[in-house]
Amino acid sequence: MNLESYFFEKVAEAIKVLYGLVDERMVQLQKTRKEFKGDLTLVTFPLLKLSKKNPEQTARELGEYLTANVNAVAEFNVVKGFLNISFSNTFWIDQLNWVAQQDNFGYAAPSSQTTMVEYSSPNTNKPLHLGHIRNNLLGASVSRILKAAGKKVIQVNLVNDRGIHICKSMVAWKRFGKGETPATHGKKGDHLVGDYYVAFDKAYKIEIQELINSGKSKEDAEKVAPLMLEAQDMLRKWEAGDTDTINLWKTMNGWVYEGFAKTYRDLGISFDNTYYESKTYLQGKAIVKAGLERGVFYKRDDGSVWVNLTDDGLDEKLLLRADGTSVYMTQDLGTAVQRFTEEKLAEHIYVVGNEQNYHFQVLKLVLQKLGYDWAQHIFHLSYGMVELPEGKMKSREGTVVDADDLVAEMISTAMEMSKELGKLEGRTSAEAEQVSRMVGLGALKYFILRVDPRKTMTFDPRESIDFNGNTGPFIQYTHARIKSVLRKAEEQGIEITTCKNTGLRLVDKEVSLIKLVNDFPTIITAAAADLSPSVVANYCYDISKEYNQFYHELSILKEEDAAIRNMRLILSAQVAKVIATGMNLLGIEVPNRM
Repeated sequence: MNLESYFFEKVAEAIKVLYGLVDERMVQLQKTRKEFKGDLTLVTFPLLKLSKKNPEQTARELGEYLTANVNAVAEFNVVKGFLNISFSNTFWIDQLNWVAQQDNFGYAAPSSQTTMVEYSSPNTNKPLHLGHIRNNLLGASVSRILKAAGKKVIQVNLVNDRGIHICKSMVAWKRFGKGETPATHGKKGDHLVGDYYVAFDKAYKIEIQELINSGKSKEDAEKVAPLMLEAQDMLRKWEAGDTDTINLWKTMNGWVYEGFAKTYRDLGISFDNTYYESKTYLQGKAIVKAGLERGVFYKRDDGSVWVNLTDDGLDEKLLLRADGTSVYMTQDLGTAVQRFTEEKLAEHIYVVGNEQNYHFQVLKLVLQKLGYDWAQHIFHLSYGMVELPEGKMKSREGTVVDADDLVAEMISTAMEMSKELGKLEGRTSAEAEQVSRMVGLGALKYFILRVDPRKTMTFDPRESIDFNGNTGPFIQYTHARIKSVLRKAEEQGIEITTCKNTGLRLVDKEVSLIKLVNDFPTIITAAAADLSPSVVANYCYDISKEYNQFYHELSILKEEDAAIRNMRLILSAQVAKVIATGMNLLGIEVPNRM
């Protein structure tokens, strides 16, 4: 329950009784700050014109009225015109009982409006790497959170399966491949194709240096290097439908798709629909040509098509090259129009790194200039790059952290650390592998998602698997601990029933935990509004940390008072429920035993 919403009417009624009519905008409620005693705080300053009294007097009168007339209010205190209200034990126990009866606690009622979330968007010239992992985890988690907040969500992937970067890998394979395949090489297809992308770059740099040595400038050398000219020629042949080029393209992309599929499975990533640039760029070209005819765009002497955005504070943007080939903007115009038309979207969220901020500014502006009113409902979830302790990654130089290698390393490290801590004792090898996979992937996902998406982050694999601190394994272990307590209660024949709300006194640690459980729906709403899984991640850590303190400070199964023991078991079960639900929103499994 959102306390502010619940208590709003009670406070408004009190103001009306004491001071007459009230404008709802005058009622300002917020959670009480940690340094003060209370659950909710009313700001009285906007009410002084009605009360015609000073802030302290106004706060005290309202506090006395609420204490006398609202059963949920136990006491109040006044700090310089701020009325801090504390709720009663009865209120919090009722709240705990109510939460325990909810099947989908935290989830909002479904909406008929559709949101599309595009993420992943890999190029078919290289395998997925650590940066792609952040993209995929963010996109999948944001989609789950939006669904929990009541949205109808369509999760889509746009595969960049054509373009000059794809042709580079194709040219390198023709030059250096000697007909090898993933089967003959014993390597995943996306990795094999990625090797040729790196090989192209190395050979291209050698050609550039040779041209520079012969007297050409670096800029001219980059333009006339034979490998680059061959790649550009291949792109033109592809767009012209050359049979040999298309066949090689289909073959190499097929290798990559098989590799991607395994990586997606390992990460628990799926999509409702997958779009391919090769099937959408023509629609984008048609849109550009229509905009050219209407005078929205203009053509330069070399035949290239541009849009002039200087009056909007930007610059001029290329939409079609001089040779008629398209660019990323061309296909994004096409896919945006296609999606909003076919799916009747309320909004479209693109999960793309912050190096593309300008691109999405232009996309939105160009669509508006073309007359599409829905362009204002395009949002770019711009996330920061993932760096390693030793610095940035570079794909074309082959210095990236491969996604498959990282997943394997995380599982291996989880196995190693779990053995060191004795957490796999008594397990079969299959059970140990299952727990290690759960912990390793949980550590990876949590470490990435706990950081605000907009921030650049540094990923340290071993730090992420620490069983103490703000990590996935710490939260997973807390869930397993609670499940162990509940199993032992069942083994001892302890029946868990609804809390009796008579004479039961709660200690501060119990109230604190109930408050945190109660906050869960608000957490989901806030995470959805901010498109930030970090809100959910850090909530899961906070409630896990609070529960562990509760567990160490208070007896549960050995508590002699049956009513108190029952309440603590109910509370434990609800903490486990919100941890499991919250972690699921992050795509993380939590074990029942650990």
